[in-house]
Amino acid sequence: MLKMFIIMACVAGSLALSACGTSRGNAALTDGAVGAGGGALLGAVAGFNPLVGAAVGGAAGATVGAATH
Repeated sequence: MLKMFIIMACVAGSLALSACGTSRGNAALTDGAVGAGGGALLGAVAGFNPLVGAAVGGAAGATVGAATH
């Protein structure tokens, strides 16, 4: 149950910070950083490698940030 709470808190925090950035490049950098942090935390909580989680989360965050701005 604690893992689920931590995962939900990470998702909520990522969504709250995902609107940062005034340009496409800035949004990609900010969302990439948020995605990397969230991915590392989720990877550690889920028992996977945090570095892989950070890489996947960072790439996904940067892609979404650039595409949605």
